[in-house]
Amino acid sequence: MRPLFQPRANTIAKASIVGTAVLILLTVVVLIFVNRTSWATKVGIARQQPVPFSHKHHVAGLGIDCRYCHSQVEQTAFAGMPSTKTCMTCHSQVWTFAELLAPVRESWATERPLQWERVHNLGDYVYFDHSIHVNKGIGCETCHGRVDEMPLVWKEKPLQMGWCLDCHRQPEKYIRPREEVFTMGYVPEEPQEVLGRRLVQEYNVQTYNLEDCSTCHR
Repeated sequence: MRPLFQPRANTIAKASIVGTAVLILLTVVVLIFVNRTSWATKVGIARQQPVPFSHKHHVAGLGIDCRYCHSQVEQTAFAGMPSTKTCMTCHSQVWTFAELLAPVRESWATERPLQWERVHNLGDYVYFDHSIHVNKGIGCETCHGRVDEMPLVWKEKPLQMGWCLDCHRQPEKYIRPREEVFTMGYVPEEPQEVLGRRLVQEYNVQTYNLEDCSTCHR
């Protein structure tokens, strides 16, 4: 009687196992690569907004401080978005009939807030508190980039866990004096890590638990 399996069946079985393992490995590699591309992270992609607000014009050109619009950033987890009233503080006097500001005037007249498209949006499983970072000396540009050079805002950093952990593991590389948190293009007067190590102690940065899962995932 002929055997149920031919001798080559062993070779085919081994090749199938190896092929499946290679396919799984390649799939994982491709997914990791794709997850780090701008297609997934949205880095460098400006979002369409109801009004083409230029941080370059308002911050670099007019010298407006971040806190004028993001007024809650030092006290709460959320930086906050400016109300239409904040916009109209200036634009009831300047550029009063500009076509591109028509949505702002309509929002003011109807008392319906502008629907801004969020650029820096973390998952619901991530807890992030702006106030603790600001008060511990982490500059706006560390996460948001040089917004004073952006005619339209885009995401500068991937905001993925590995990127966050780089700072949490070595905060001395990023921390700056509190009075320089809102300064764009800040350059320390001494080596960053020398300054950083001193400020980590001075600001009581609790480095022992910065890598705990519960710090960001609550």
